[in-house]
Amino acid sequence: MSAAFFKVLVIALALALDVFAVSVGVGVRGVTPGRKVIIGITFACAEVGMNVLGALLGLLAGRLIGAAAGYFGFAALVGLGIYMMRESRSDLGVASRLDLTRGHGLFLAAFAISIDSLGIGFSILYVGVPMPISLIVIACISVASTFLGLTLGRWLGSYAERNAAFVGGLLLALTGVLFTVLKALRIG
Repeated sequence: MSAAFFKVLVIALALALDVFAVSVGVGVRGVTPGRKVIIGITFACAEVGMNVLGALLGLLAGRLIGAAAGYFGFAALVGLGIYMMRESRSDLGVASRLDLTRGHGLFLAAFAISIDSLGIGFSILYVGVPMPISLIVIACISVASTFLGLTLGRWLGSYAERNAAFVGGLLLALTGVLFTVLKALRIG
């Protein structure tokens, strides 16, 4: 496995933990198999769409600020990771009133979990893997994470939901630091 592909895999797994956390929360209430497919596709489309938007913004930034754009993208990973860790520890209580399996609630959940993908898209151009392959990996892992979270939600409950979001944020922050060091040392 190439170093660049490994980087995309790490990013996809970090994003998947956020998706997993939301899916566990939704799965606690029980979800039909057909609804799992709809939720999985919705979450994956949101993740990929925000990555594409972020990549377009990253291209623009790359043209404007040159080689430093990669460092800004990796700094965005660190910032998003810290944000995810902080948010995982806040208790808003809004999600418990919304039905996150359909309609407005599903849209809000998909949007919320995909915000971090905007920053990932900004930095993913500098990882060294063609964008279509990166998006396919992210989409597949997102769908698998959604199915796993929804399926295990009944058994894992709120403990895993809270901590998966924190771990996902921690992984994103550490990934951003690692990618910055690798780029500075011209490794990978």
